[in-house]
Amino acid sequence: MPGANLTRVEAQERASIVSNPKYAVSLDLTQGPKSFISEAVISFDAAKRGASTFLDLIGSRVDSVELNGVALDPAEVWKDSRIELKGLKAHNEARVKALCDYSHTGEGLHRSVDPSDGRVYLYSQFEVPDARRMYAVFDQPDLKATFDFSVVAPQSWIVLGNMPASSCEPVDQQTQPGTLEKAPAEGCKRWVFETTPKMSSYLTAICAGPYAKWTTEFANEDGRTVPMGLYCRQALRPALEKDVDYLFDVTQKGFAFYAKTWGVPYPYAKYDQIFVPEYNAGAMENIGLVTFRDQYIFESKATGAKINRRVETVLHELAHMWFGDLVTMKWWNDLWLNESFAEFMSTLCTAEATEWSDDWATFCSGEKSWALTEDQLPTTHPIVAPINDLHDTEVNFDGITYAKGASVLKQLVAYVGRERFFEGIHNYLDKHAYGNATLADLLAELEATSGRDLKAWSAKWLQESGINTLTTKLACDESGVITSFAIEQSAPEEHPVLRPHRLAVGFYSMGEDGQVMRTDRFEVDIDGASTPIAELVGKRRPDFILVNDDDLTYAKLRLDADSLAFARDHLGAFNDSLARAIVLLGFWDMTRDGQYPAEDFIDVVLRTLATERQSTTFRYALAQLSTTAHSYVADKTRPEVLEHVAQGLWKLAMAAEPGSDEQLQLVQAYLGYGDDEDFGDHARALLAGESELKGLEVDNNMRWAVIHAMAAQNMASEADIQAELDRRDSTENREFAMGARAARPSKAAKAWAWDQALHNADLTNAQIEAVADGFSGSGDEDLFAPYVDKFFKVVDWVWSHKTFHIAETLLNPLSAGGLYPYKADPAALVRAGEHWLADHTDAPKALRGMIIQNVEASRRVLRVRAYNQHLSKRAR
Repeated sequence: MPGANLTRVEAQERASIVSNPKYAVSLDLTQGPKSFISEAVISFDAAKRGASTFLDLIGSRVDSVELNGVALDPAEVWKDSRIELKGLKAHNEARVKALCDYSHTGEGLHRSVDPSDGRVYLYSQFEVPDARRMYAVFDQPDLKATFDFSVVAPQSWIVLGNMPASSCEPVDQQTQPGTLEKAPAEGCKRWVFETTPKMSSYLTAICAGPYAKWTTEFANEDGRTVPMGLYCRQALRPALEKDVDYLFDVTQKGFAFYAKTWGVPYPYAKYDQIFVPEYNAGAMENIGLVTFRDQYIFESKATGAKINRRVETVLHELAHMWFGDLVTMKWWNDLWLNESFAEFMSTLCTAEATEWSDDWATFCSGEKSWALTEDQLPTTHPIVAPINDLHDTEVNFDGITYAKGASVLKQLVAYVGRERFFEGIHNYLDKHAYGNATLADLLAELEATSGRDLKAWSAKWLQESGINTLTTKLACDESGVITSFAIEQSAPEEHPVLRPHRLAVGFYSMGEDGQVMRTDRFEVDIDGASTPIAELVGKRRPDFILVNDDDLTYAKLRLDADSLAFARDHLGAFNDSLARAIVLLGFWDMTRDGQYPAEDFIDVVLRTLATERQSTTFRYALAQLSTTAHSYVADKTRPEVLEHVAQGLWKLAMAAEPGSDEQLQLVQAYLGYGDDEDFGDHARALLAGESELKGLEVDNNMRWAVIHAMAAQNMASEADIQAELDRRDSTENREFAMGARAARPSKAAKAWAWDQALHNADLTNAQIEAVADGFSGSGDEDLFAPYVDKFFKVVDWVWSHKTFHIAETLLNPLSAGGLYPYKADPAALVRAGEHWLADHTDAPKALRGMIIQNVEASRRVLRVRAYNQHLSKRAR
């Protein structure tokens, strides 16, 4: 992996020497298309005279280094992405001038050219260790500093930083050739920004380019008027403009909700939100300048699930301004404090302060499903993960850190009480503002306000891996009265930890109108292997009993047999969206575990889709349906099952309300099959505008979805794909075209995609992802057979030659996509993967983790197929 790693021990040693850092960073972004000039002046104190330390810098050239007025030889002091500083004084000043490269990988200062108009856009992305790609820095979260940025840029550009600009004046220079791509040279301006408050380096940010701009302001709780801005590429201006008022409104609702909930007003000088191209993450919480992937700008019709997700993301990043930015972890082992809290709070805020009042159902269907998947892998880890170095951190942005952590925080709120929880959070934020804190600091405040000793709770919930299974055990007399009721708790052998749970038990029955409604609710505490619930004894058994009603705790659920049978037949009749999401997730978990027949699960989902209206639950049901049909059903029945599902989805689309969210999602899902004999006719009719589906808008994204699906079925040629791209050449459409080309199920197409993803240095990160996903997403076992060995032979090369994000994209754990040929024979994949792991016992932990996850996914396919194959034999 290019660039030096940083261990926790090294960071602790550096923090013991360095204190009170301050930065003055000057950038010149007018030097052409490849590189920019970076000058940094860093003042800091040293704990011991004569001590040594180092700055971090990844660049193409270092022109000069000075320490306390003495010039140092860059060739001697700059090695392995570090600048060595020896013989420190009590107070020091280092000066570094370097040439740094723009990235095309979404790491550091990323440069993108929009093919639709030739405009150039820059944005930074520094989490985890990539501020060092833009300026010399002590790049670790606990060395908080103040920053003064100045930027020379083309005069036609807007430049944004963490703080408002204090001046913007012309300078006597012209842009160098290529700075503006093919546009002529122009004059330049210097933007100078106000000094930041103390902050971590990974939260600094610079964005520059001819971005479209909208502004407003809000009245902060402390009496200040805080300016707000929204920005995007000019090509996306019409699409974003229609949502500007809505996004400002959502953000302002978030400000009000968080300030009221925590009792701490927004602490910074401004709040800009900018949508940027070719972005690796969903968004990033840079102080005062949040970056978002511009797929969150909807040129084509968006599903409710996507719109809901955008709202959650806006509020997630806003929550970070307090939790993560104002108070920051000391080291990356407490990354969960940032992400789990932002995930929990954004869901709470979305549900209580916006129109998306069913957002806990969204969370259950999406985030919790993600957590359950990752928590059952061999690579699972405690929420408070052991992070020894930066590579460990990079792979820790996962379903444990985000989704499990948020679920456990919801359980903690139930455990200590909402009012006491947020009183503790207020005290935590107030005490550690502009500083760094640890889990121990947080627990101390929560213990003080709740009166509970949380050390044992934390040890089991935060510092141990794994997930518990809760099983309902009850008996009734002949008249249907409950005579005994207990909740049994188990744990996997690898992580035999039983936890305390505060949860609700819900009673549900079907009314005369056919709706299934909750008739009673009991909140109880359980612990240990079995907990009798005495208050339920003597009550009449309802139609359905839901343990973990309201989703208060984090666990796998196993319903009693009668409740399972009732839910199988009547899930769509439940009037509560969260209850439906909890139950459907339970069915899915049983199916993944080989404890529920795959074909029965398919029938449950198809019935549920006929009535489900919660958009995210609908979306995940479709995804789980696809995985089950393509990967989990028995080999012999798979062709007929795939045809059955495809036809079922088309029938549901035909029956859906014209132009509805459900119709759109059903058509998108149908295109992922191609197993229906009418598929070609349906696809061609969609492109021609002659589909029998009423009200469906065949816009740009839908056209590309059809083209991709046809390419995957060998129904779209290179000429067809190019003709579609010629209709409109844009950043997004180039990515769609690359994916479609890679999706063609031929040896030549797969060989082309493989070579492009690995060796075409001109591709952007987003194009590499599109090619890799297209490569692995279509084709049969025979087509991918040669790539089993090829994949494992190329793993080491990818790790040593690519940046971390690109390596992760190509090796792609957990899901379809990347170059892992998951459609190949799973037994062959497991054999090859186990051989690689046996031969690479000393490989980096992060790399081994990716391979372990891929191999485990293939093992699960084998296990679940074997279970369903056994069922089909018994049926015969």
